Amino acid sequence: MTLLPLKILASPTRFIFFTGKGGVGKTALSCAVALALADMGKKVLLLSTDPASNLDEMLGVELGRLAKPVPAVERLWALNIDPEAAAEAYRARVIAAMGPAAAGEISKVREQLAGACTVEIAAFDEFAGLLADEGGISHDYDHIIFDTAPTGHTLRLLSLPKAWSSFLETNEHGASCLGPHSGLQMQLAMFEGALKALTDPKLTTIALVTRPEVSALREAGRSAAELNELGLANQRLLVNAMFQATVPDDAIAQAMAKRCQQALAQMPPALARLPRDEIPMRPYDMVGLSALRRFLLLEQDAFPTQPQTSQASLPTLSGIINQIEAAGHGLVMVMGKGGVGKTTIAAAVAVELATRGHQVHLTTTDPAAHVSWTLASETLPNLKVDRIDPAVETQKYIDQIMTTRGAELDTDGKALLLEDLRSPCTEEVAVFHAFSRVVNEGRSGFVVIDTAPTGHTFLLLDATGAYHRQVMRDYLQPERGGRLVTPLMRLQDPAYTKILLVALPETTPVSEAAALQEDLRRAEIEPFAWVINNCLEPTGTKDPLLQHRIASENKQVARVRDGLAKRLALVAWRPEPPTGIAALRSLIR
Repeated sequence: MTLLPLKILASPTRFIFFTGKGGVGKTALSCAVALALADMGKKVLLLSTDPASNLDEMLGVELGRLAKPVPAVERLWALNIDPEAAAEAYRARVIAAMGPAAAGEISKVREQLAGACTVEIAAFDEFAGLLADEGGISHDYDHIIFDTAPTGHTLRLLSLPKAWSSFLETNEHGASCLGPHSGLQMQLAMFEGALKALTDPKLTTIALVTRPEVSALREAGRSAAELNELGLANQRLLVNAMFQATVPDDAIAQAMAKRCQQALAQMPPALARLPRDEIPMRPYDMVGLSALRRFLLLEQDAFPTQPQTSQASLPTLSGIINQIEAAGHGLVMVMGKGGVGKTTIAAAVAVELATRGHQVHLTTTDPAAHVSWTLASETLPNLKVDRIDPAVETQKYIDQIMTTRGAELDTDGKALLLEDLRSPCTEEVAVFHAFSRVVNEGRSGFVVIDTAPTGHTFLLLDATGAYHRQVMRDYLQPERGGRLVTPLMRLQDPAYTKILLVALPETTPVSEAAALQEDLRRAEIEPFAWVINNCLEPTGTKDPLLQHRIASENKQVARVRDGLAKRLALVAWRPEPPTGIAALRSLIR
């Protein structure tokens, strides 16, 4: 059997990082490459730092924090670094270092440390020893493969040669990824060794995994540029799920193949210059050693055509909008991970409500979203469209913090404070302040917001008193009378706010949306409905490969319908991106 002629297998470095946004196939590709190298006679360690890792299921072995041999595969070991467990241990170290403190202060610190940045940094603390070769562990293996690499923000933060402890003990700006005390194992030499290994092109390769989709390629381009600035220049591009149509008269299959080629033609120039591997779309789930070995094979077994399934009972977005409309006004927040189609769904909901005669304000906080492009510059009498610029709002917020909290810090302290403020948490807090002013508009019409902050952000604001507690303390005096409603309270009111969680009918996007739902529930915000976008079943395609994909999609739809969503809508995949009022309205049905 012949492998695909992949450049990443031609001259593999000792360390290979697979990075990319959720759902692009990082774990499947990292497993398949690890298996291929082991089958070539190399001794390989495969590890994951993904909170939703399914290495155990894929490889058929129960994994933990210690390397374990993979059954039926010579020379392959695997382990799971549980970033949530690492983060919880990190939080425990922080809280223990606080000593006797009020319960309210501990609650505040715990919420500060609930964000994704803390999880990333704690996970980095776990595997940095492998990169720095602490104890000579890495020399036991020819290759160490990492599924899910840290972001540029995390690497910049850890690369600063600053005294974290003294800075964190005095940092009170309220949006820190690290909290007021350091829970890291202050092993500066280890971190410096790890970062040195990452930037050595003879030791480390960064595999940027993407799909042939405009949004996924755009995000890969941003990652490439950010990592390049840090000196991680040994990058390769892996385009997963390239599709070729096999049924000439199937319009859906032909359109999908055309869209793949168009997306590659439009990729950012920085990506186009990278060595590139293209991996074909496969019809089967990447579970089990047999499937993972077949993943990278040049020749594939033939697969039978799947029977068409009934489309009669598929729930549409129209039913969800009918329930939203019943109140006559309110706030609709469309949330989900990048690349699932939030902007399109938000625009479709707004257009439908406006067409039905309601006053609607559609706004977005997504820096990559172009609502006006989605509308094709068309207008409706009842529809107001604008955007909140996250970069502008975040810079305002950073300037304010540096002028106030940073004024008394020395040069080193200011540098670390500034990097700490470059985290995604800071952007969420800044954006929340910016769009909180439009929340009240839902009292007299509909406000539809594309891309909202997470539940962590809401709780961070509440725990630090940045807005909610300040208002409650300053204005809800007994002598004032009346009742003041804050933005957080609006979001917690199911009669006022409807949260729509958007996902794709695939395992990772559904898992990420489920995690987001739990995050919101911690903030006492209950999602109203789920929207599964880009479903193939309603298209009626006869392409054999896509028929197999539909069978896999149906498993995820059942997972959401039977265990995650109170309300569910499916939106069909479209041959052309839905732009313009008529196309957006067609999504509703």
